[in-house]
Amino acid sequence: MSTTATSEPQRGKAPAGERIADWADGRLGLYGLAKANMRKIFPDHWSFMLGEICLYAFIIIILTGVYLTLFFHPSMNEVEYHGSYVPMQGVLMSEAYASTLDISFDVRGGLLIRQIHHWAALIFLAAMFVHMMRVFFTGAFRKPREINWLFGFLLFVLGMFTGFTGYSLPDDLLSGTGVRFTQGAILSTPVVGTYISMFLFGGEFPGGDFVARFYSIHILLLPGIMLGLIVGHLILVVVHKHTQFAGPGRTEKNVVGMPLLPVYMAKAGGFFFLVFGIIAAISAIATINPIWALGPYRPDMVSTGAQPDWYMGFAEGLVRVMPGWEINLWGHTLVLGVFIPLVVFGLVLGAIAVYPFIESWITKDKREHHILDRPRNAPTRTALGVAWITMYFVTLIGGGNDIWATHFHLSINSISWFVRIFFFLGPVIAFIVTKRICLGLQRRDKDKVLHGRETGLIKRLPHGEFIEVHEPLSPEKAYALTAHEQYEPAEIGATTDENGVARKVSAPEKLRVKLSKGYFGEDNQIPKPTAEEHREITSGHGHH
Repeated sequence: MSTTATSEPQRGKAPAGERIADWADGRLGLYGLAKANMRKIFPDHWSFMLGEICLYAFIIIILTGVYLTLFFHPSMNEVEYHGSYVPMQGVLMSEAYASTLDISFDVRGGLLIRQIHHWAALIFLAAMFVHMMRVFFTGAFRKPREINWLFGFLLFVLGMFTGFTGYSLPDDLLSGTGVRFTQGAILSTPVVGTYISMFLFGGEFPGGDFVARFYSIHILLLPGIMLGLIVGHLILVVVHKHTQFAGPGRTEKNVVGMPLLPVYMAKAGGFFFLVFGIIAAISAIATINPIWALGPYRPDMVSTGAQPDWYMGFAEGLVRVMPGWEINLWGHTLVLGVFIPLVVFGLVLGAIAVYPFIESWITKDKREHHILDRPRNAPTRTALGVAWITMYFVTLIGGGNDIWATHFHLSINSISWFVRIFFFLGPVIAFIVTKRICLGLQRRDKDKVLHGRETGLIKRLPHGEFIEVHEPLSPEKAYALTAHEQYEPAEIGATTDENGVARKVSAPEKLRVKLSKGYFGEDNQIPKPTAEEHREITSGHGHH
């Protein structure tokens, strides 16, 4: 007896794309992850685009770098050049330099890719610098973002060294001069300097291995670490949610803005191509690092006007203007003229890295902060940031003292003494001026809240008095100007207990109280207008 199996009516098959998506989701769980994060809200403010420029420049660096690795030969073996650049034909040079010439003149699109790679590196570091300043001046580094500040700081420092190893690879006269400078700085390190130099260069300078070693560091070690830091940085941005400026409806517990998908992603995609296009246009118009005009590196030659890229100017400026001090200890020479600037450089970077923890210790504020400060409302912090930037640009002048001297017909000694003096005096002046400006802006905000905005209209009252008509601020604007929090300066308190026994106050606590008064004391912030003051003014008594 045979039976015929009955089957259910066959349903229509799902589209291929949906079936693939279901297959992937069943194994990777992408749907749940995307559903939770693709609608994440991002606030809309132009300053938040600075971080995107950093990310897009890094992507451009990776893409162009991969192309360049296909043609670059990281070898210091000596060869005779027979390429298409006629002035260099027959010249002995390293394979690294010869392959860079080939990339520039014989590889299709090679010179443009080289230019894009170099310009993207400069813009990457410049964008990180400005992005970190935005984070610093607005207080975006406060809890819970201290670790993210350290990630950004490490990205900037690693970017500096990645850039240095990158422009050292062509083995031209300019980069060779920079490598020689670095080797001198390494040798100034007591005890271990000679060992580090011999290891890095594979023998006495210039050795025969430094290009190959710099190449591995440049394309593998440093970018790998940076990529991991970027991923961690972005993950923490998602976990902690985005910061935002104060405004109606914005609190420490929400984010007001646009969803990641589709609005923010569409804008971000367009912005990426805009950044890529601008970098490509700059690269096509403005030549950078024309190694064919300098020639291959020779240890007995130094190129005229040798300058590092701008991000290394701080360190070079310190070394150039430092007096050539040396001391002899136990038969060994300690070159203080190089070693002290390197120590100062490290201390400044270290202070930048730990600043969030210093401010947290001063305020004793353990709360999470997602609302940003306006720089004027944190005058001491803003003044410190401007003081550091002033110090940086003063030393940058020192790093290019020969260029300043030749272009502006100045004495190089006068420039060096200017940098030596204003390295200490400039930040102090910048600190005082910036703080006064911030306090002045706070007074103006208070006046706006109480009296409104000046309209420029003059009105004559019946008894003959002339007044200027003020337009009251909207509630939204008044809220934005008064939403910031003002800390009370710390106090040591009673020095004796209820029994009259002296209470010992530790030196760190005394320092913390003193710094707290420097940040939040009477002369360091203008009190916000109170509700009573606003009601009295706007009730008609004195408000025009």
